[in-house]
Amino acid sequence: MIPRVVDINPTQRLYLEFIETLKTRGFQGDLNPEYAHRVVLATDNSIYQVLPQGIVYPRNAQDLIYLARLASEPQFNSIVLSARGGGTGTNGQSLTDGLVVDCSKYMNRIIEINPDQRWVRVQAGVVKDQLNAALKPYGLFFAPELSTSNRATIGGMINTDASGQGSVLYGKTRDHVLELESVWLGGERWLSKALSDEELDNIKQQPGRVADVHRMLDDLYSEHKDLIDEKFPKLNRCLTGYDLAHIRDESGRFNLNSILCGAEGSLAFISEAKLNVLPIPKYSALVNVKYDSFEASLRDAKALMEWGPTSIETIDSKVLNLAMGDIVWDTVRAYFPQEAHEPAIQGINLIEYTGDDEEILRQKVEKLTTHLREVSGQPAKSFGFSVVYGSTEINKIWAMRKKAVGLLGNAKGQKRPIPFVEDTAVPPENLADFIMDFRKVLDDHGLAYGMFGHVDAGVLHVRPAIDMKDEAQEGLIRTITDEVVRLTQQYKGLLWGEHGKGVRSEYAPEFFGELYPEVQRVKAAFDPRNQLNPGKIATPLLSGAELLKIDEVPTRGQHDRQIPLAVRETYDSAMNCNGNGACYNYDPNDAMCPSWKGTRQRIHSPKGRASLVREWLRVMSVKGVDVNEAAQAVRQASFIKALPSRIKNTLKKRKGEYDFSHEVHEAMMGCLACKSCVGQCPIKVNVPDFRARFLEVYYGRYLRPLKDYMVASLEFMVPALSRFPQPYNWLMKNGLGRAVIKKIGMVDSPLLCTHTLRKGVEERGIEWATPSIIESLSDYQRQRSVIIVQDAFTSYFETALVLDVIDLLGRLGFNALVAPFMPNGKPLHVHGFMGAFAKIAERNLEVLQQLEATGVPLVGIDPSMTLTYRSEYKDVSDTLPKVQLIQEWLADALGSVSFKADLPQKHFKLMPHCTEKTSAAPSIRQWQTIFQSLGQTLDVVSVGCCGMAGTFGHETENYRLSRQIYSLSWSEVVNKPDSEATLLATGYSCRSQVKRLDQQSLLHPAQALLAVLQKL
Repeated sequence: MIPRVVDINPTQRLYLEFIETLKTRGFQGDLNPEYAHRVVLATDNSIYQVLPQGIVYPRNAQDLIYLARLASEPQFNSIVLSARGGGTGTNGQSLTDGLVVDCSKYMNRIIEINPDQRWVRVQAGVVKDQLNAALKPYGLFFAPELSTSNRATIGGMINTDASGQGSVLYGKTRDHVLELESVWLGGERWLSKALSDEELDNIKQQPGRVADVHRMLDDLYSEHKDLIDEKFPKLNRCLTGYDLAHIRDESGRFNLNSILCGAEGSLAFISEAKLNVLPIPKYSALVNVKYDSFEASLRDAKALMEWGPTSIETIDSKVLNLAMGDIVWDTVRAYFPQEAHEPAIQGINLIEYTGDDEEILRQKVEKLTTHLREVSGQPAKSFGFSVVYGSTEINKIWAMRKKAVGLLGNAKGQKRPIPFVEDTAVPPENLADFIMDFRKVLDDHGLAYGMFGHVDAGVLHVRPAIDMKDEAQEGLIRTITDEVVRLTQQYKGLLWGEHGKGVRSEYAPEFFGELYPEVQRVKAAFDPRNQLNPGKIATPLLSGAELLKIDEVPTRGQHDRQIPLAVRETYDSAMNCNGNGACYNYDPNDAMCPSWKGTRQRIHSPKGRASLVREWLRVMSVKGVDVNEAAQAVRQASFIKALPSRIKNTLKKRKGEYDFSHEVHEAMMGCLACKSCVGQCPIKVNVPDFRARFLEVYYGRYLRPLKDYMVASLEFMVPALSRFPQPYNWLMKNGLGRAVIKKIGMVDSPLLCTHTLRKGVEERGIEWATPSIIESLSDYQRQRSVIIVQDAFTSYFETALVLDVIDLLGRLGFNALVAPFMPNGKPLHVHGFMGAFAKIAERNLEVLQQLEATGVPLVGIDPSMTLTYRSEYKDVSDTLPKVQLIQEWLADALGSVSFKADLPQKHFKLMPHCTEKTSAAPSIRQWQTIFQSLGQTLDVVSVGCCGMAGTFGHETENYRLSRQIYSLSWSEVVNKPDSEATLLATGYSCRSQVKRLDQQSLLHPAQALLAVLQKL
């Protein structure tokens, strides 16, 4: 039995007093000093881990004013505040041991769009892709492109002066900021924009801090203009934050925003922004160019810029190979053909053209491709290319490029590519030589690495592979960084190209040189007591104030090395989370993490849950507990003997006794176990896996809720219940019965079918699939046979579907056999009954392997249950039977089917199951292939999760969240009249949710096809 965990790092008394006082001052947002919330926001996408004192979620700008005003009162002058956006920083920019101020939860409104004047006003918490989705109907977009655009906030982009692909044409975030509304320490609220000299003079004559800052900056620029011009490099990726070189813009106007953009929240809080937006180019093309060496791709990029593209991006073979192993590759495979006679791809240049005149664009592409054909195969040149036209297809390739950034963190082994010297910027003409020297530094230290980036802008992201859990390797952070700093100086570049300074601010004094005291003056003018994100970029001229050091800030590795290797390996899908934040995807039509979208609480995200499990494992290890051994003890323990202790511990829990495990448990119980994280997280964080392992040992100490036993036993009970379904159905429909199951923890349950599968199979003369029956088939019959592997949900609660599948297969000329029902075990796994699951899986594997040995294909109908055989079962056996989704088999098998008559043509729309979309992505297209082969049209609807996920939505504590998730995307599609198309859904839970919440019945794709065939 695991021990209770109470020895945590508590929030300091002063911060608790600050939070309590804030409540009395009218603060309307959320205040979270709980340990779980602090742990989750202790990391970003960097190597560092810094535990904050609490998290603050302002609801509006007035809350920021309350916060800044209170922090300026004498008793709270040592309170530290750090703004945070999407939490995707690679240099610890927003990490703090003070209070995190996160505007993304509530301050995420798009306030105004002015399409005529091409500007938009937004709150700081708006996500970039959210903004562009709102702008798209107007033919406009916000230009700076980021690989993290589906979770990066506008406030975060402003605070890092973010930029990315296409920056040579579109510039950085600062280039599109028209106005900023900021809140300063003391509570001043200021609207900053480019000012004429007259406007500036009027402000300078006013009393107060705002006027003081304007006077100081204007004087600083006037006095040191020549030195500023000398020190600041003339780069596309010029300095971000405290940008003295651009205090005056190209028109000579004074612009405070050049100081605020990129300041990483160290000067003020950004509450709103007025942004310039641009017309979406009408036409686009992407030329994907292949090279036999990465150096060749780098050196060729400079020459290719002469052909006038919008942008050129480079990817090395390591990044490319990782993309090839991910589901994202399925969407772009055709654009990167590998011919038998060609060398291996070691580098790729992605060359984009955009414009409003299609003929001119195609002419540019033709000129480039003619050149590429002429030089193909020459030394240091490309050997092949493909061309893609149209934003829809091009965006798939950019999505692959974006995801490839995160995929670097999923490299095999303990050494993982990590960001710490990964956004250097040098003049583009120096890039190839710089990178060759950079590679030599890494090669001399025996380090593997991945490279990608914006060669047109002279920025390349380099991530060396280091095991930060190894104390000896940790020292390489200092060694490598110092050598890279020397190289950037040698090649007249910057260490910080686009991802901010953060902890790397240590090198700021060296870069600024004699200007650094002036930078300190800027910091002191805004933040004299060093309360705003201290240690980053600059310190005020204050005794004891120092910049952070790259090797003195706590790292993830230092925490993780406290966990035994065997335990880390068991929980590797949590341990390997690198904080890239892909699970914070804002898009309600994307499957990734419905619990995050439904709650907007970061503890209810894969990153949040992985962070909590990592910390839970660490504190258990510090207590001398081996969690693997604890799990074995739970499986071997006597239920009766352990019961008194579990009852006692549970009673204490109900009385409010603290245990950090309770906070972890709360986060785990919000998980739908939909497995979207497994398919869509570039690191393959598998929450359902480590959630199940955690629940197993947690319930070794505490009592399980009764509903867990009810759900876990469902597969075992339904065969018996289905023989006499009326009593069960009466109970589920009767008010008294529903009250009883509500007490158990269930809101409702679907009804059992009264026409049993056994009866339907017998009526059709279908055989049960056993080795002896299959052995008796003729060779021809066996070749046309397929075995349906049953699942509890479709066989007993949706029997008509299984019978319709049998009828469909018969009409297509196949001989359908039905495997005897066996509990699949997935409900056991979901609720952490790991011992029972292993036994069931072993029993099933034996039977399925016997059936597979007959040579007859095995297929399943429900995606979630069927995919269990290739995912959860991996933990039980290395030898797994091939149980295909029905469409995976049918797409191939239909090639042998011919139709003598034309089928009536119909239009259908498919809403796929989350697990299917993320764990078997090609299978969605296979449904389209099947429909097309039968003369039907099938479009795939972009929706997120339906909110059901097995029995999740039926459980009392999840009912409200389930409905909320359903409302995010499914409800609108289901209730939108569409006379041209029939909606279909592949998941049993999805169809069940639609029927329950919208009283509509959706067909399975197989049922739709059967209906078409029946009209012949």
